[in-house]
Amino acid sequence: MRVIFAGGGTGGHLYPGLAIARALVKADPRVEPFFIGARRGIERDVLPQVGFAFELLDLHPLYRSRPWENWKTIRGAMTAWGRIAAEVSSEPPACVVGTGGYAAGLTLAYAVSHRIPVVLQEQNTYPGITARFFSRFADQVHLGFPEGRRYLSPSKKTEVYDSGNPIEPPPGDAFEKAPGRMKWGFPPNGGGVLLVYGGSQGSQAMNDVVASWIDQGLPSDLFVIWATGKANYDKLAHYESDRVRVRAYIAPISEAYRATDFALTRAGAMATAELCAWGIPAIVVPLPTAAADHQTANAKALAAAGAAEMIRQSDLDTDLLARAVESLLAEPAKLATMRAKALERARPTAAADIARHILTLVSLGQSRG
Repeated sequence: MRVIFAGGGTGGHLYPGLAIARALVKADPRVEPFFIGARRGIERDVLPQVGFAFELLDLHPLYRSRPWENWKTIRGAMTAWGRIAAEVSSEPPACVVGTGGYAAGLTLAYAVSHRIPVVLQEQNTYPGITARFFSRFADQVHLGFPEGRRYLSPSKKTEVYDSGNPIEPPPGDAFEKAPGRMKWGFPPNGGGVLLVYGGSQGSQAMNDVVASWIDQGLPSDLFVIWATGKANYDKLAHYESDRVRVRAYIAPISEAYRATDFALTRAGAMATAELCAWGIPAIVVPLPTAAADHQTANAKALAAAGAAEMIRQSDLDTDLLARAVESLLAEPAKLATMRAKALERARPTAAADIARHILTLVSLGQSRG
């Protein structure tokens, strides 16, 4: 039973599809996931390593700031349509799952035009253009943030679920901090551990402020795990000390979550979903250049829920960061409340829940057929 996954361009659109695919196979070994992505997206590097069948097409986004380059988009779409048709004809899918990004739109359009069931998984508070357009044609929509519902136009037949974002669930001992702290060389108890994580590539703006803050002197009861991103690591590695661990990239990130009491992070959908699942309060600094400013929408939703504090990048400086961190360190009750609110937003079983709903849809379609 083939299920086509369409999405990518960035990890935020690809990794949810992979999580759902794995959950589907675990729930029903007859499922054969097949991924359709773009040659120029992150899927080019990731999909060859994960064991699922895939095809990468010459897909391009809309070049809004350089409209004269949209000939690439048109040419790629015409070629890709034929390849999608060939894949569908070779083994008709039970449904198509779209996870967003420019790699998803064309495959979803083909599915809608050929009456193939469509499932959407939207990661952000403010849905992307793909989810906003195709929600009216979808059989199911799975939301990472419940606030996203207001921006969609589902039909009467569309089932909309507050499923959460599909992540790797935390292990049963996720909240035992002492073993995680000791692996990083920190004392098992006392003080607090702050994770600084600006996304897989790191954040130059966040790194600059954190470096200046450390230069001024950290609170005596604070320990820091700092993921700088590969591009910035060499110039920041000298900040490594007994109380600061500096890494270019942390994989698996769960090794950092195990030790972390609170985080300074971007407001990407998947990262914040993981933080909530691990019960980690956050100071979120949304990326101002994110498409449709969706990270700010995510950050506002988490702040309104009491799970995070938001600082705009334009406001972030050494003094403001110091005040925010020291406030949380000095108020354990506030940190505990934020932790509880984060856990209320958590959906650690999202991948399995989405898989179960997809299998119900597929079974219903087969019984009607």
